[in-house]
Amino acid sequence: MKNRIKRLTGLGLSLILTLSLFGCSSGTAQVADTDPDTPVEEVTFPLKETKELSFITSAPATTTQEPNEKLIFQRLEEQTNVHIDWTCFVDDQFADKKNLALAQFGNLPDGLFTAGMNDYDLLRYAKQGIIIPLENLIDKYMPNLQAVFEKYPEYRTMVTAPDGHIYSFPWIEQLGEGKEAIQAIGDIPYINKKWLDFLGLDVPTTTDELEQALIAFRDNADALEEEFDIEGDVIPMSFIINNGDQDPAILINGFGEGYGDTGDHFAVTDDGEVIYTAVQEGYKEGIEWLHSLVEQDLVDPEAFTQEWSTYVAKGKNHRYGLCFTWDIANIDNYEDYVMMPALAGPDGLVNITRQNGSETSGFDRGRCVLTTSCRDTALAAAWIDQMYAPLQSPQNNWGTYGEKDADNIFEMSTNAEGGPMLKHLDLGDASPVEVRQAQSVNGPLAVLNDYYDVYVTQPDDAKWRLDNMHEVYLDDMHSKYVYPNVFMSIDDTNRVSQLDTDIKKYAEQKKADWILNGGIEEEWDEYLQKMEDYGLSEYLQIKQKYFDSYQESLAEMEAGSSEAAAEN
Repeated sequence: MKNRIKRLTGLGLSLILTLSLFGCSSGTAQVADTDPDTPVEEVTFPLKETKELSFITSAPATTTQEPNEKLIFQRLEEQTNVHIDWTCFVDDQFADKKNLALAQFGNLPDGLFTAGMNDYDLLRYAKQGIIIPLENLIDKYMPNLQAVFEKYPEYRTMVTAPDGHIYSFPWIEQLGEGKEAIQAIGDIPYINKKWLDFLGLDVPTTTDELEQALIAFRDNADALEEEFDIEGDVIPMSFIINNGDQDPAILINGFGEGYGDTGDHFAVTDDGEVIYTAVQEGYKEGIEWLHSLVEQDLVDPEAFTQEWSTYVAKGKNHRYGLCFTWDIANIDNYEDYVMMPALAGPDGLVNITRQNGSETSGFDRGRCVLTTSCRDTALAAAWIDQMYAPLQSPQNNWGTYGEKDADNIFEMSTNAEGGPMLKHLDLGDASPVEVRQAQSVNGPLAVLNDYYDVYVTQPDDAKWRLDNMHEVYLDDMHSKYVYPNVFMSIDDTNRVSQLDTDIKKYAEQKKADWILNGGIEEEWDEYLQKMEDYGLSEYLQIKQKYFDSYQESLAEMEAGSSEAAAEN
């Protein structure tokens, strides 16, 4: 089957696929109620007759809620002659709306393009007969995704459920690997270098030096406002507590044993022990220090309640001395800020705790699914496979080219071999995230490291971020392990979901309370006991079991690779 499939990756070219046909009665290609194991005949994209598929998706409130208005989907329809009947929900309502839609069994769409499903969702909806296994469809009708799996077999392993089935099409974005992956650190602290220079200060390298810099920002607020024409009051430090990349957790890596805190509050010691960061002694010391900054009026009072729009608005008015985010251009600008290095704690310890799952770069297992209502499963799989084409995935991920009266992410160019390549454009003063949201469609895709400078250039902002990360943080990423992206059984996934609901909610509520109001020392023992009452030990045992299993699998894969190399 694979040898009969021809793939053309150039945009605007006919896409030739081999599909399984059922009930064909003439030389005209038909795609009907298709079973992956029915006889094979050829059909070409664009189809001779328009076919329709229905998908649920989501979009930010700031962009169009009509996906077919996006140029990417308009081009795809022209190339395939497949019309998509979209049901689009606003991002912040998507989870609830999606669940309600999936409850209408018998009246389901063909699939969810942006499914937003965690492991428990995938397994329970599969068990309920709402979503279908996909491995046969992938093997027969998805050469682009197969090529990804063949080059990186770990992705197929990661998307395969414990029962051996694949229930979802993944989202994959590579940019660097291991400790050098762009996803290794999310909540980067950006400090205002112009303010430091104006006040004659160096970029801080210790927690004490940062504290003194923040005090200088506070005590020289009037001079800073006048010198830099700042709209509003100077804010020495701001963040959004418990908000992923906007959280200040990276500041406390130098306390205790240096694990600080992570987005999911898990870390792995160099001995392979899975720990919960929010019950470590160093975490307690770090939270106490952050509270001391609040007591000195060095922290934005709104940091514990503000939303993204408020956070950005103050940043665009150039009011921050220190803030936290993935990309400073989304908050302010590249010229004023630098990445602040890992801070040495009171005992001189310096460490950067990487984000869990970052060893395999950007990966979302549950990005896209097909439902039991999907009749043209081969057509659906073939259409989704176009999302994995090397020239299509970058557009779905970032945006496209050729938009009129709007900013464009790309222009169509050529690579060194003369082939088509998407070249990132300079966005000027425009916010990268806002331009991308207006054009990108997300969904299932794969952007691989070896695509860069062949099918697509690196985004300027990503290259800037990656280069600076390597220079500022790479030498201080001492931890041997991160917690991998494992796929648990439905029973363990269900139990972990139950445990995490109480444990994470309580940990994050106390984290915010203690940084703002203090009291961690007095309440610490009670807090630890309550975490145990919520089942933390059981949670750690389950996580440890899967970490150990993952390490065993890695060892077996490495042994197999060594044997194969020796035979060759």
